[in-house]
Amino acid sequence: MTTVVRDIFVFVTAAIFIAATLLIAGVAGAHEFKVGAIDIGHPWSRPTPKDANIAGGYLTITNKGKTADRLIGGTSPVASSIEVHEMVDVDGMAKTRPVANGIEIKPGKTVELKPGAYRILLMGLKEPFQVGQKVKGTLVFEKAGPVEIIYNIEENAGAAVSGVNGVSHKHH
Repeated sequence: MTTVVRDIFVFVTAAIFIAATLLIAGVAGAHEFKVGAIDIGHPWSRPTPKDANIAGGYLTITNKGKTADRLIGGTSPVASSIEVHEMVDVDGMAKTRPVANGIEIKPGKTVELKPGAYRILLMGLKEPFQVGQKVKGTLVFEKAGPVEIIYNIEENAGAAVSGVNGVSHKHH
């Protein structure tokens, strides 16, 4: 009987260790930021060609507060300027344009900035982005204020959309 008890103890201990490891790995990989009632999830961008002067920034913004807020801009040491943009289809051509008053995030809602839709546009890049790189940035919200974030530079082949990284893209 003691062998059975020992085997159960070893199994339970191993299961607890594995669960704890997965939990820690999940928290470490979460890549989230917070300012006031605003949660920012997984900021990322794609690698860029060496002569690229723009890059898109993508993330989710969740407003856990009771009043609306707006993403109105940002900064980054790797770009001369940052603007909030949206993708539009003009005569079958994907084009990006600035969003005049930023992006509203209503209370209890999440807004996703993703390829082919809203995005952060990092303009005047000082260096190309490479897979695995971490790029510092600051987002500015109308009410919550500034929050420092890190963009992970990663491939996202599943989200390939025309109008990204200069392909069929016209900035005006």
